[in-house]
Amino acid sequence: GFMTRYERKIFDDLKSPHLKYWVPFVWFGNLASKARKEGRIRDSVDLQTLMNEMNKYRSWCSLLFGYDWVGIPLVYTQVVTLAVYTFFLACLIGRQFLDTDQGYHGHDLDLYIPIFTLLQFFFYAGWLKV
Repeated sequence: GFMTRYERKIFDDLKSPHLKYWVPFVWFGNLASKARKEGRIRDSVDLQTLMNEMNKYRSWCSLLFGYDWVGIPLVYTQVVTLAVYTFFLACLIGRQFLDTDQGYHGHDLDLYIPIFTLLQFFFYAGWLKV
């Protein structure tokens, strides 16, 4: 619904080794200039404002394309994996309950399975896999 069939054919026939996100922006710029010449846009300041907003949106699309183009280096995933497993091991040791036989006040419950630490690990490990 954003393009006519003719525009879609032109868009599909355009050969480009990369994404063609920029084509509609060129069309928009040409149509806006044509509208200014025909008097549909009455003031050059309005045309300039319109083109500035279009260029801002185009630069955001370009930035997004750049993020898609550059992959995350393997070392980052390895560092995050190491950090998640190290954090889990530190939590297993650091979140141990005190010995109830020692008589510490307020620490009379001793759980053998650290349920919340396991849930946290599953969450982080799942997030890591995504």
